[in-house]
Formats: sequence, C-alpha cells, structure tokens
Amino acid sequence: MLGSKPLSHSFLCTALAIGAVLLTGTFRAFAQQSAPQPPLTRMLFVMDASNSMNAFWGNQPKINTARELLLSSLKQLEGQPDLEIALRLYGHQTPIQPGKQDCNDTRLEVPFGPNTIPEIRKTLNATRCLGTTPIARSLEKAASDFPELDQSANARKVRNVIILITDGIEACDEDPCAVSRALQAKGIVLKPFVIGVGLTENDKYALQCVGNYFDASTPELFEHVLQVVVTQALNSTTAQISLMSTEGKPTETDVAVTLYDQKTGQQRYHIEHTLNDRGLPDTLTIDPIFTYRVVAHTVPPSVREHVTVKPGIHNVIGLDAGLGTLSLRMGSGPSDGQAAACIVRPHGEMATLVAVDMGASQRLRVGVYDLEVLTLPRTYISDVRIEQGQVTEIALPRAGVLNILPAAPGPGSVFLQQGDELVWVADLDPKAARTQMRLQPGTYLVTYRSQFAKRTELSISKEARIESGRSTSLNF
Repeated sequence: MLGSKPLSHSFLCTALAIGAVLLTGTFRAFAQQSAPQPPLTRMLFVMDASNSMNAFWGNQPKINTARELLLSSLKQLEGQPDLEIALRLYGHQTPIQPGKQDCNDTRLEVPFGPNTIPEIRKTLNATRCLGTTPIARSLEKAASDFPELDQSANARKVRNVIILITDGIEACDEDPCAVSRALQAKGIVLKPFVIGVGLTENDKYALQCVGNYFDASTPELFEHVLQVVVTQALNSTTAQISLMSTEGKPTETDVAVTLYDQKTGQQRYHIEHTLNDRGLPDTLTIDPIFTYRVVAHTVPPSVREHVTVKPGIHNVIGLDAGLGTLSLRMGSGPSDGQAAACIVRPHGEMATLVAVDMGASQRLRVGVYDLEVLTLPRTYISDVRIEQGQVTEIALPRAGVLNILPAAPGPGSVFLQQGDELVWVADLDPKAARTQMRLQPGTYLVTYRSQFAKRTELSISKEARIESGRSTSLNF
C-alpha cells in the first residue's frame, strides 16, 4: 500500500516457516484420518475348570498342563498391538455334590482390556477345579463379554474370537452347537475354536459342530494345537481366486465372486475379480478362521464348497470357470427399434439361466445350451455349443411387418403354414380396428370374421408372405 513500509527479510522467513509447520501438521492430520486402523482382535478364552480337569494327563493333572501351556502362549502375546484378551472360566465355583450340579457355574474372570495377561496369569494360578461342565451356558454368557460393536461407517473393524478349551462335553442337557450357531449368525463372534483335551472319539464328535475343532490327545500335541489356534485367531492371510479355463489356466476374470461362511451362510467377502498387471489373479486378504463357500457369478455359477485357507502362507483357490461368448444378432436391414429377448437354458432342461436381447452378447460357461427367442412365432435353437474363449454367433432374420386392416373389428387368428400343417401364432383382438404384428419370414394364413357376420361360412382366410424388413398389408 502507498506509504507502508516494506516487510523485512526476517519477518518473511518467520512467516514462511510458520506456514510450513501449519501445512505439515495439516497434511499429517489428514493422513492420520485417512489411513484405516488395523482391525482389533478380541480373544476370549473360555476354559474348562471342572472337576474332571484334576485327572492326570501324562505326569500331572490336566489343569496344570493346560494352565502352563496357555500362560506360556500368552507370554508371547504380551505387548502385541491391536489385541485384547479376556478369560472366562466354568466349573470352578461350586463343588460337585451327589445328584446335584451347578449349571450356572460360569463367570467372566478377566474382562477385555489393553493389558490383561498379568491378571489372567494371577487368576489361573489361583484356580481350583471343582464342578460341572456348562459349555452351552458359558458360550451364551460369553456373548455379553465382548464390548458392543460400533456400527458407524468409520468405526474400527473388530474380530471377536472365542477359544474354548475343554476336556469334556456338555453336562447340563443344553445344546452348545445351537448357541454357537446363534452367536455367529448374529455377527457377535467369528467361528469359535475348540481345543479338546484328551477327549474320547464320541466326545470329539459332539464338539465338532461348535466350531473349528482341534484334538489335543497328548500334552505335547496340546502345545502345538494351542500355537496353531492362536496364530489363526490373530492373523488374516492372503489368497488368490483362480478362475480356471478349460485348458487349466487361471485366465478368466471380470466376474463377481462371493465368499460365504459355509456354516452360517453369511456373506464374508464380495469382490469383482481382476487380474493384476502381471496377468495373474489379484491377491486379497481373508480370514483363515472360516470355512468358505466360494461362488463365482458366471452363467451358470461356478461354485466350490468347503474351502479352507492356511494362515501364514499364500493360498490359491481354484474354480472351474471356462467361458465363451454367445453373440445374438438380427439379419441385415433397418432396425425397427424393438429387440426380442432370447431365453438361455442348459441343454435338455427347462430352467432359465438368463434372458439376453437380440443384438447383445453374453458370456456363458463352456457347455451346451438351448435357446428360445421370443419372436413371433417363437424360434427354438437347440445344441448351441459354447467353446473356451470363442464367440458363438447366432443370427436370426429380421422380422417383417404384417398389417391387418379389417372393414370392421372381429375375431380372427394368424397361422404359420408349414407344408400342409397350420401352426397357430396369435389371435386377433376382436375389438381392434386394425392389428400390426412383427413376424418372422414365412408364409402365413390369416382367418377373420366380422363381428357383424353371424354365420360361419362368412369367415375369410387370406395368405400373407412375410419378408425380412418389409411390410405387408391385408384388407378384409
């Protein structure tokens, strides 16, 4: 401004420095807001402390072995980020008495928190095994052990995991399998892990429906199983879905794929399949806890049941999904602006797979199909073969137009002449002053009687020759 003093060099430097600091802070805050937080895993140990855990297993009681190995595993998890651990015990409060058992003997001893392992260690060392085995009720109570999930759009993702450690089956005439299914269906927990400690074959079978069952028949195997379970509970893993051509190459792509929980039917992942810049199926991160039903939404669908993934390695999930293309087109000539639909069915079956407009294309699984084109009259084409990577073209002649112009409205019908046989095509509207139909090329017979003519012999029949793209008129 006129008369103002020029800004000093030191003042400009200071202002620029302050601006740079503010700008850097703004960018840093923006980066922190936009970077998604890693998922939080909440791991609840539901541990058997019933009287049967006092039985010797190897050279010491089961509870001693289970306690030592669990605490050893937890020690390795101390300080691990994005992890909270809690402990629920059952069968540890009320001693068994003749003819009486306490089926409510289950309690959350150490709730979730940022550093609970020291408290869990203290609790386990003080635990005495006294009572019965209320597994179903413990699982039911466990639903409220987990903090309520934040359902907002920007909420942090949370994985709620239950690890059940037991040496016996349900003792209170309840159904732990039904409870587990309900918890999973409601989205409260992921599929539970179950570690059976020295169980009989019948007892193992009774617990397999609760979740991912692991058999620890010896103390040494228990240590290994516990490590495997904790690793799976903590880690997601990578996988690629290979949509295989008939030549056994993972080259099919651009198909939607859904991964369902095989046990509950819940949708876990839904993606649009793609190949990466190296031409290979792109990698996705999935949870190894679940057994999956994988559906590639080809036509018809490509499905693979009971898919499991191993944590810590890259998994390849292959599906047979060889594809070719069905191309439908009408013959040459100007378009009349109306496209007939084509119904596609598996060969020899009546189930409709898809309806495709004439003039369009549709990718189909390699195989044999039957087509029904909704022309007038209908056009049926059987034994249409779709080959890997090939385009199968089906061409139909373009329709012609038949104009029916009666002197007065009246009943009538249109027939296709096939040799000496007349094949019914359509009825006329008895109230219409005129009728226009788009018909496939051929020779037709139109029969008509005026609404005022009350004698059969007054019926009139006229022949019409229909050609592609041309119009024919009949006057009655």
